[in-house]
Amino acid sequence: MKAFLILEDGTVFQGISFGVQGQVIGEIVFNTGMTGYQEVLTDPSYCGQIVTMTYPLIGNYGVNIDDVESKKPQVKGFIVRELCKRPSNWRSNETLDDYLKRHHVIGIEGIDTRALTRILRDKGTMNGMIITAKEVDVQAQLEDIKKFSILNPVMQVTCDRPHHYEGDGFKVAVIDLGIKTNIIRSLRTRNCEVVVFPASTEAKEMLDYQPDGIMLSNGPGDPKDCTDVIQTIQTLMKSNTPIFAICLGHQLMALANGGNTEKLKYGHRGSNHPVKDIDKDLTYITSQNHGYAVVEESLDKEIANITHFNMNDGTVEGVQYKTHPTFTVQFHPEASPGTRDTSYLFDEFIQIMQQRKGE
Repeated sequence: MKAFLILEDGTVFQGISFGVQGQVIGEIVFNTGMTGYQEVLTDPSYCGQIVTMTYPLIGNYGVNIDDVESKKPQVKGFIVRELCKRPSNWRSNETLDDYLKRHHVIGIEGIDTRALTRILRDKGTMNGMIITAKEVDVQAQLEDIKKFSILNPVMQVTCDRPHHYEGDGFKVAVIDLGIKTNIIRSLRTRNCEVVVFPASTEAKEMLDYQPDGIMLSNGPGDPKDCTDVIQTIQTLMKSNTPIFAICLGHQLMALANGGNTEKLKYGHRGSNHPVKDIDKDLTYITSQNHGYAVVEESLDKEIANITHFNMNDGTVEGVQYKTHPTFTVQFHPEASPGTRDTSYLFDEFIQIMQQRKGE
């Protein structure tokens, strides 16, 4: 079945449908990872977005039941150059096509993803539609495409009740803004007892748990829309409990401390982004997925110290707060997909909790 990708600027690509047939509108973004398509599909930070994979062959190792970052795909649609229909991997349980069909996700293959990526790099991310049809009236679809916006994505992906994970180490309360499974796994590997709370949870309920530390997870959307969560963070900081924040959590912490965020032209999405750790004087290859960044000039240098920056465009990638035992990073130290170069940050979080416990 033929399928079309229509961008809000009127550009049209013709390809072949896979996954389910139909039509879907979302924000078109691209990911530069050569592997990890299963983790990309299930990353809640992609809520409301249609993802383009820049690597040309996708699906070659199939899909398994272990390498997922949430219970189901979170993307609105999936765009690839070439879909592998006969995967080869001993861990594979099903093909990518079957997986998307089972979860009712629309895909399109056979388009020039390099040309599409160049458009997004030049013009910035934009809305688009995937539609399966023999022919398509582009002008009739453009109004709906342009009107699309992602509404309350954090509330779409957060859990509906607290989840408790046993452990004999430090107690960590996690605010689920769209958390990836491997963040929880990274804490549990370090023997932490973990309670994951919905994003709407009030600070008092989390503090009643008497956590040794608090984590703010990754998640989708514009951080400035999360006004209630920002207020919750401000209350949590008054408790002087150590806080470690990742991705959206990093942005919300900056806003809670009087900083500002801005939307990037096309964002950072992939598993090969170089980030410099200033104190260690080392550059790490990181996994990233975000469309917003903290504005460096907006941070009060009396209370915030930049610890990491992006080697490609100089954006803020890490902040240490001087008035509170808090540090945040824009990238994903839990990887999945990506390198594990920065997993040491979880160990540093453990060390901070140890220090606070000994005081």
